[in-house]
Amino acid sequence: MNTLGRFLEKLRDSLEQQTFVKITLSRGRGESGLRNVYGRLVELKAGTAVCFTLRHASRDVTRNDAPADAPRAIEKWLTDDFEEAHLFTTTGDWKLRAEHGGEWKMKAARPTFSAALGTSHDRPKVKAIGNAQFLVKLGVTAADGTVRPGMADKLRQVERFVEILGHLVDGSPLRDATAVRVCDMGAGKGYLTFATHEFFRARGVAAEVTGVEQRADLAEQTNRVAAELKTEMLKFSQGAIGAFALPDNLDVLIALHACDTATDDALAAGVRAGAKLLVVSPCCQKEVRREFSPPQILRGVLRHGILEERQAELLTDGIRALALDAAGYDTSVFEFISSEHTGKNVMIAATLRQTKKDPAPVREELRALMEFFGLRSQRLVELMGM
Repeated sequence: MNTLGRFLEKLRDSLEQQTFVKITLSRGRGESGLRNVYGRLVELKAGTAVCFTLRHASRDVTRNDAPADAPRAIEKWLTDDFEEAHLFTTTGDWKLRAEHGGEWKMKAARPTFSAALGTSHDRPKVKAIGNAQFLVKLGVTAADGTVRPGMADKLRQVERFVEILGHLVDGSPLRDATAVRVCDMGAGKGYLTFATHEFFRARGVAAEVTGVEQRADLAEQTNRVAAELKTEMLKFSQGAIGAFALPDNLDVLIALHACDTATDDALAAGVRAGAKLLVVSPCCQKEVRREFSPPQILRGVLRHGILEERQAELLTDGIRALALDAAGYDTSVFEFISSEHTGKNVMIAATLRQTKKDPAPVREELRALMEFFGLRSQRLVELMGM
């Protein structure tokens, strides 16, 4: 039996013995346009099936195969379209790769997963990631899992973000996704970018995560950490939020603590890319405070600088929420993390609506709000042509 045959036998055995977790195909070749294929088990009315997500450049196609038919499908894809496969089971992992000349090589490794992923629609909660290796590499925790001095607040922030992300994903069209594309704009040192990748990995979801950071040294540093951890499908790119080109079929857009109108640039880019989930935490909001002219009745209150600042922040985030609503998103604004840990504690989350809704009433509400505060323009409203 040749190497490809042995790999397919491992796949067949894992499906029969119920040790199969998932399979990924990569390094596409040929003219099919396929970039990746991801497979995991799902429970349908007709019984258990292997759900394959076929990723193309601008769209994803999902199909369900009977477990007995899955090895034949994988064999055809490996013969025609791909040069690499990674099989995950509870007893071991196997990586198949085509070397120069087309010869297949297979390597075995210890299992990444100790239990099969759930096949129902009830997703298990992702446990706290306080012991994740990326936290050690980024200096948040020590090798034994203890928090390093001065990093307790950062760990709380990371864990709270993962908790929120879980709730948001479960309430979105991405709940049962087998593969997602994510972009974190303004990634900084990568704490939340790595956390996002780990969150999806723990759910058994193949996540292609890109962190965008303007500072070249940080992008280089985080790429180095990702390489050291051998983290698949996680990369960092140097670039400005407003100039970075997002893929058309983006699933999740994240922008935490992007300064002032950079948050608006990120949101507008996410909407244009058709992102199913937008998650931002604004900070340094200066645009509206410079431009608005509150009505006379409020000027006695807003003559106090701190109150004027807070009013401008509330107005900015309110405008953003209404603009996203008008763009087809169900939007919520809530506390990200207690203000005792950080002053940047507001989060805006928006989930792409599954049914159309007339945007006219919301647009009128938005215009009336801006007129009340004497505001002629706002960055997100302007970018979205409202």
